Amino acid sequence: MNCIRIRDAAIAAAIFVATAAAAHAQAWPTRSIRLISPFPAGSASDTTARVVVDQISHILGQSIVVEPQAGAGGIIGFQMVAKANPDGYTLVTSSSSMANGKVLHSKLPYDVLRDFTPVAMFGVQPNVLVVSKQSGFKTVADLVAAAKAKPGTLTFASAGVGSTSHMAGERFRLATKIDVRHIPFRENGLTEVMAGRIDFYFIPLAAAASMLHSGKLTALAVSTPKRSALLPDVPTVAEAGYPAAESNFWVGLSAPAKTPKDVIAKIHDATEKALQVPSVKEHLAKLGVEPELMSVAQFTKFFNDDYASTVQLAKDADIKPAD
Repeated sequence: MNCIRIRDAAIAAAIFVATAAAAHAQAWPTRSIRLISPFPAGSASDTTARVVVDQISHILGQSIVVEPQAGAGGIIGFQMVAKANPDGYTLVTSSSSMANGKVLHSKLPYDVLRDFTPVAMFGVQPNVLVVSKQSGFKTVADLVAAAKAKPGTLTFASAGVGSTSHMAGERFRLATKIDVRHIPFRENGLTEVMAGRIDFYFIPLAAAASMLHSGKLTALAVSTPKRSALLPDVPTVAEAGYPAAESNFWVGLSAPAKTPKDVIAKIHDATEKALQVPSVKEHLAKLGVEPELMSVAQFTKFFNDDYASTVQLAKDADIKPAD
């Protein structure tokens, strides 16, 4: 008799938990949602995310408050989300830069693959290879020839060690077999290139878009497999002869691990609807971002593959963690 009562109690408890979870998912969201932005305002990931989440909030019927938590190469913001309650009310802007922490540190306060659930892709954009107009470089071949003529002399900028711009520059260095020096910047790296004090920069298009028509920069190539609609006359790195230098800068949305699947599905569906709104598509196009519609499963595979590729690139480029 006691065994039957225990069994019945266990079944009742399981039904209660399942019912409560279903009720939560059905009601969600009942209040505002936090979106942690782990990189500074004005960065490519932050700028892209703000365009999309504004529309997502309209679709969900709740405000999405973007909360900047920049610092330590994104680690501060990602750690906050990894430790947050997985109830759908805390999300994070995810991007190619999520692998930064693994490149920079041998130990992290979270596991990128275990502690986050990829939710939805916003879109991809190229990294643009830019040089100072006064450098005289007009093609990738010009830049490569100059680098090979004076090994170890030319420099390239990035937003920091392990950043997307750094990894794109390293991929280009390995593909072209040139000997150049990496100069990381927390800010103003593009300004240094425009002034001619740094030789080149692989920078996400959204971060460089406003300056490409300043008359101080020359765009030599884009890193994506196809040309950017924003820069139709600029060849791809493959067209320039270096397909191994291809890379995408992507931006999307992730949640803490164990966030209910029904809630993930709601956020994903709202994101896909937002990406098809004409005004959103137009705004993203101005940033050079091409929307990508992926299922949660497809985005998860993309996320994992991209992470593994970045970690492997760091090994190939002999980038050592700081600790």
